[in-house]
Amino acid sequence: MEKFYITTPIYYPSANFHIGHCYTTIIADALARYKRSKGYDVYFQTGTDEHGLKIETKAHEDGVSPKEYVDKIVLNAKDLWKALNISYDYFVRTTDESHVKAVQKIFTKLYEQGDIYKGTYKGLYCVPCESFWTKTQLVDGKCPDCGREVNEVEEEAYFLKLSKYQDRLVEYLETHPDFIEPESRKNEMLNNFIKPGLEDLCVSRTSFKWGIPVPFDDNHVVYVWLDALTNYITTLGYMSDDDSKFKKYWPADLHLVGKEIIRFHTIVWPIILMALDLPLPKKVYGHGWLVINGSKISKSLGNYKDPREYIKDFGVDAVRYFVLREVPFGSDGNFSVEALIDRTNADLANTLGNLVNRTISMVNKYFDGSINNPKEYLELDQDFLKMINELDEKVASKMDNLRISEALEIIFDLLRRSNKYIDETTPWVLAKEDAMKKRLETVLYNLLEAIRVCSVQLEFAIPSTIEKIFAQLNLEDKTTKYVDNNNYHVNKAEALFKRIDKEEFLNSNKM
Repeated sequence: MEKFYITTPIYYPSANFHIGHCYTTIIADALARYKRSKGYDVYFQTGTDEHGLKIETKAHEDGVSPKEYVDKIVLNAKDLWKALNISYDYFVRTTDESHVKAVQKIFTKLYEQGDIYKGTYKGLYCVPCESFWTKTQLVDGKCPDCGREVNEVEEEAYFLKLSKYQDRLVEYLETHPDFIEPESRKNEMLNNFIKPGLEDLCVSRTSFKWGIPVPFDDNHVVYVWLDALTNYITTLGYMSDDDSKFKKYWPADLHLVGKEIIRFHTIVWPIILMALDLPLPKKVYGHGWLVINGSKISKSLGNYKDPREYIKDFGVDAVRYFVLREVPFGSDGNFSVEALIDRTNADLANTLGNLVNRTISMVNKYFDGSINNPKEYLELDQDFLKMINELDEKVASKMDNLRISEALEIIFDLLRRSNKYIDETTPWVLAKEDAMKKRLETVLYNLLEAIRVCSVQLEFAIPSTIEKIFAQLNLEDKTTKYVDNNNYHVNKAEALFKRIDKEEFLNSNKM
């Protein structure tokens, strides 16, 4: 069985998660579910990056230990992932004992082989982003990521020799054109960061204590990126007594990250792996942001609300579908309640929900819920059945290239075509003549098959809804092509999505 190892970044639990975190995680979940449906041995990992000055400071302000502070947020995050139906296989925390031990071994190995050395760091530091910047990288003198003030710091530190591996990294990126996607991100990394010259990276700190201790120097803790990035291998058992998962799943097939951290995943992480003499991940995809009124959704800016409020108002599958469908993957996209309502009404209620309800209601009305296929085909059926049979290949092409929004559009093209097929075949007219009963049964059978095949394809996006559809179809056939000999005994039709009155909702002050 072919493996597929997919990861989200490990999120920083300085505050409860927002819809931006959900965006990345829903995408990863959709890809993991899709690959499982295709028979892959999937390992889907997410988690939290829990060390650093910011959390140490926040915990002190709250009068608790850093571990107590992050424990509460991690519990909230796991509950959110459960609410969003996220099917992860492993949730890593950088406070996990196994991770701590592995990071210390990695740090020691890199130090002993000369890839880490001791020096003094002087630079500009953004506390909220846990990032060092040069003066030329600042925007109007402030952090280019969050727009906050930066502080000049000077302290003893250990450094990772990025410069040693610069030429090797350039050669790798130029000979592996699919390693970084989309291509614009690859060009940015090469031309803006790597080729102008890599500075060695600060990988330890002495100004705070909330971190993994450097095993041979008690004054230092391991700094964020060496701690955080190595999670992708430490959780698989790298440098532990049992490395069977590491041998099975590494290299990762896909790291999904936001564009603000792609430079760490495509410069620092590959160099760490090169220094450890390990294969690089197959692909790093730096997606865009969800924005609200043109601003990035972020904990630092505080411009968000609990995603569970959206789930409560619209349902989990409406939220999942919106973030997968609305934004072309890789680009920035706007998240708004208005757009969420429009997409839910148009696609989920009108197109999908209406089709399922109409079809199953007619099967119950005209055939007491039970039909076979009399195969009374007409010429107008041929294009419809061809469209059903071509769906799997078309969706696979889009999903394999991470074009999830386009894959969903193709599925909904068939659902819209199915609604049109009802108008073309007029079952209510056929039902008036006994001589047309077999033709009517064939038409409804074709519609049930279209619904079934589309449901199989949509399971990665809206799993709870698809479970309801299969319960109404009363059939668990997951074949991705038209099957001409199924025996349908459908259950009662029940509404999948209710249309939302946008004006009424917006006026109810629920936003």
